Amino acid sequence: MKLDKLIQGAGKLGIKFNGKQLKQFQTYYEELIEWNKKFNLTSITDYQEVQVKHFLDSLSVTSALTKEELENSNFNIVDIGTGAGFPGVPLKILLREARLVLIESVGKKTTFLRQIMAKLGLDNVEVIQGRAEEIAHSPLYREQFALAVSRAVALLPVLLELALPFCRIDGKFVAQKKGEIGAETNRADKATLTLGGKLGEVKRVELEEFGDERYLIIFDKISPTPEKYPRRPGLARRRPI
Repeated sequence: MKLDKLIQGAGKLGIKFNGKQLKQFQTYYEELIEWNKKFNLTSITDYQEVQVKHFLDSLSVTSALTKEELENSNFNIVDIGTGAGFPGVPLKILLREARLVLIESVGKKTTFLRQIMAKLGLDNVEVIQGRAEEIAHSPLYREQFALAVSRAVALLPVLLELALPFCRIDGKFVAQKKGEIGAETNRADKATLTLGGKLGEVKRVELEEFGDERYLIIFDKISPTPEKYPRRPGLARRRPI
């Protein structure tokens, strides 16, 4: 059966798809592979692996959301450094009414994202080519989102500086991490406090499909982020808070 890994794993997360959603995921896979021949979008191309390492991994973020958030038609999401659309696009396929903003600095990837949005028939989606450090200072996006996500590879203090400025008060940033996370989480205490956040919860994602330990680190936004953050592009990585 097509998408068997995705269907099985999602079921364990309490997620059931309708026929349209399954067709969208299948089209997403086919387009990802086709575009990957021209652009380097992902090193993961095997059908089963894409289902687990891209689609299911993206959808695991729903474990950090409440029932009310999942059912809220006004829910909005910003995905920072989304690449080929993960985790934002799978979340949008599932949460059809949500508003989604995808931020990506690489032009060829934003071209793919705009095409795949049209191909999948997903509306209320905005694709922005640019740097999060600059976009977060626009009043159109600053402190506007219920949920910020990012699969970018970076330490938590870096991700927090990029993500928390987008979160509205009572919003949340969900970081996806693998392996030992205790030391990294502790190291993020200063950045969390400085940027107006609070460590809410660390949830282990228990799915045998992943074959490793994965965690959702949930940061709640409790106060406004100081205007100076995020700092200019590159500074968060070079000099983490």
